[in-house]
Amino acid sequence: MKPIKLVIFDCDGVIVDSEPLAAAVISEMATELGLDISSREAEERFNGRKIAEWIKELEAVVNTPLAETFIPDFRKRCEIRFKQDLTPVAGIKEVLDQLPVPFCMGSSGPMEKINVTLTTTRMMPYFSGKIFSGYELQCWKPDPGLFLHAAKAFNTPPEHCAVVEDSLAGVQAGLAAGMQVFHYQPANPAQSSSDSRVIRFKHMNQLPALMKLT
Repeated sequence: MKPIKLVIFDCDGVIVDSEPLAAAVISEMATELGLDISSREAEERFNGRKIAEWIKELEAVVNTPLAETFIPDFRKRCEIRFKQDLTPVAGIKEVLDQLPVPFCMGSSGPMEKINVTLTTTRMMPYFSGKIFSGYELQCWKPDPGLFLHAAKAFNTPPEHCAVVEDSLAGVQAGLAAGMQVFHYQPANPAQSSSDSRVIRFKHMNQLPALMKLT
């Protein structure tokens, strides 16, 4: 492992524990469409993916385009749920407080959503001014462009960057970028990479030691 000089964190599921909440909203809205998709299934199928992609999957099942208001409604419902129940991922504050190298955020989500989740959980001070959104760059995981842009912004070669992800799409993006990938798996999700280069871990407090930063 080459020395790590920059850590790029995903947002949802890594910094904020938003994935179960968003999955519950997807399940509710799927039910309204006449589909039977549990919260667990929604989280496993759609975690880390661009909304437009899984919307197409739903449209294929119901065999009709979804209303133009579906995505805005989804985002609004998520925002309400986040403001009520969202919390930081267990142990992440302690990790960020002790990291001896620069870090930033690389998320496929829109900046507005990122701002809501980080502000709600009081995590914004950690990432203010160093957030990279796929929507602003028009580049979404598993495309490596988002991570490569972040590395360039910090003038750090990809091989000296670490990516912390919870989704398969994010893991694939990190590998494609030529970065060191740490896959946060607090449970045993259906989405998992078998690539031997990926370092898997279950608890955030393991991360600094795994990165050889302690």
